[in-house]
Amino acid sequence: MPVSRRLVVLGLGLTLAGCGGLRDSRLNPFNWFRRSEPRETIVLPGEETDPRGLVDTVLSMDVEPIPGGAVVRARGLTPTQGWWNAELVARDLGDDGVLVYEFRLLPPLGKTDVNTQQSREIDVAIYISDVKLQNVREIVVQGASNARSARR
Repeated sequence: MPVSRRLVVLGLGLTLAGCGGLRDSRLNPFNWFRRSEPRETIVLPGEETDPRGLVDTVLSMDVEPIPGGAVVRARGLTPTQGWWNAELVARDLGDDGVLVYEFRLLPPLGKTDVNTQQSREIDVAIYISDVKLQNVREIVVQGASNARSARR
């Protein structure tokens, strides 16, 4: 093998070896938000215009990076089956960089059963663009009795 080819191969090998540090870097979108953890609920001032109530309990919350932004997924637990029209409703971004979403949904139209926990769980998700995430350091999803958050 000629010397110039050896130098190119050696250079490529060194370059690839240096890429391992990118895995733990803030440039890697998979490191943008950590796993969610329990957090106290936040009382925000302002009028309540949404007729939907808050989910009883927020069981889990994840922030998944995707091209152009991130998807926030949350799972909530309702007291009975049949709750519907669930959505994460954004509140204003605070000066401290905390983006709060309220997990809102409507109750069943008639009498429903309590049944198993799995049958009372509801999943919701929302897309957040990179532009909106620019000044965000923490995302909070809150329900009636608890909240979960993920920090950068």
